[in-house]
Amino acid sequence: MKKTIVLVDDHTLIAKALEGIIDNFADFEVIYCAENGQDLIDKFAANRRIPEIILLDISMPVMDGFETALWLTENHPEIKVMALSMQDDDQSVIRMIKNGAKGYLLKNSHPKDLENALSELAKEGFYYPDWASKIIFSNAKGQTKSIKGTKISEREKEFLSYAATELSYKEIAIEMGCSPRTVESYRDALCEKFDLKTRVGLAIFAIKNGFAET
Repeated sequence: MKKTIVLVDDHTLIAKALEGIIDNFADFEVIYCAENGQDLIDKFAANRRIPEIILLDISMPVMDGFETALWLTENHPEIKVMALSMQDDDQSVIRMIKNGAKGYLLKNSHPKDLENALSELAKEGFYYPDWASKIIFSNAKGQTKSIKGTKISEREKEFLSYAATELSYKEIAIEMGCSPRTVESYRDALCEKFDLKTRVGLAIFAIKNGFAET
């Protein structure tokens, strides 16, 4: 069954063009579009279908992408939000991520890159291209918790060495010679110890504490 997507963009021509592109992907379909965040909220209130993924523009009238991402995080955290924008500045990327976006892609990306990004988002729960990851890591100074006094096992350290790579958890399990469930146990233990919430948080923690390289 195809993953369902809603496009939120005030430019109708762009939204329709994206809809046509995505509907040609094997694993995804656009179920409807909204013109801005408030229009999306109104459609939800009118019992329109809740999608699995939302592709969200940033610059929109009435209710922009920043406000919409925050509203979705607070009201529909099960929806995976990916920013799809022309804005590639540090402030926009960091603010969207802080507001709950699980991915970031530029509108001038190739359709194949969009399909790959959606697949990664659906499978891993997040997607950030290299340029966005560098922004995240460079702005993460002082945001990770100290490891002083907290015990980290050698296997957890090994897991952290892979956390900032593009490997899936299944692929990390293969590299570590264990089951995916065991890898998930390392992830869950580290998240609990250091109050981390996402794969991005783990990656930032690993890099800032010397367990992984950029």
